[in-house]
Amino acid sequence: MKKTIGLVIIMCTMTLANLTSAEIIRGIDIDFVTIGNAGNLGDTRPEAYPYRCGAVGYNYRIGEDEITNAQWNVFVTIAGTPTGNPSYAYDKSNTYTDVQQPANYISWYEAAQFCNYLTSGDKSLGAYQLGTDGSITIDRASAISTYSMVYVIPTEDEWYKAAYYKPDGSGYSLYANGTDIPPVSGVNTNYNNAVGSPWNVRSGTMEQNGTFDMMGNVWEWNETLFNNEPSYVLRGGCFLFNESYLSSSFRSNGWPYSEDEGRLGFRVASVPEPATILMLSLGGLALLRKRKR
Repeated sequence: MKKTIGLVIIMCTMTLANLTSAEIIRGIDIDFVTIGNAGNLGDTRPEAYPYRCGAVGYNYRIGEDEITNAQWNVFVTIAGTPTGNPSYAYDKSNTYTDVQQPANYISWYEAAQFCNYLTSGDKSLGAYQLGTDGSITIDRASAISTYSMVYVIPTEDEWYKAAYYKPDGSGYSLYANGTDIPPVSGVNTNYNNAVGSPWNVRSGTMEQNGTFDMMGNVWEWNETLFNNEPSYVLRGGCFLFNESYLSSSFRSNGWPYSEDEGRLGFRVASVPEPATILMLSLGGLALLRKRKR
């Protein structure tokens, strides 16, 4: 038993030390970065929108990149093309088709099915239950209980923290580059129609928390409802719009069935992150050992 506990401690330490990780999840290769500083306060600057956004009480992981056409194509090949009600949430094809461009023309429903597939191997099983009437039920807790780890569309707080919260825990920045100065269009990130389309992921500069393209390229879906309306938050701007749309001061929204002319994509989050799972396992082992005494 001592050897087992020691091994878990070593594995936990190694996981906590590695801020980035690569996984092949059901045939799909995804790079993640861990977002730590659990229990951080929300953003209270005048630039925050909404006020106190970004508070997250747990460590989690988020994709370094937007999901690409290559990753989406593997999903469709293995799991089948997403379908459901309303049918017009699933009826568009990608406008920009280079394999390393972000998947585009993606509705919230489609993003949810992608995440479910990563979680369970089945588009219909995971944190998202999509009813035949178009209804949406989100239950992360039950999915975690069943699968231990779930892959999800990031909440607005998770997305906001990954973009704007400084990794040293000192507060928030206006832009995901860690400053209040916008990045250079077409060099650091893709906005203001600099290249006329979404560019291949990682064409720009790494952002402050190890991500790419949380400023520009394509709008990214969040799991959070927009002002309690039946629409969902969009963050990060896109290749067509100017720098004001990239900042912590701006959020938009879209109907879950919208695919929006190739401007909508997403990235994936993962909870709990592996170190947390190992710590919980270690706690369980310690409890078991105590009971045996």
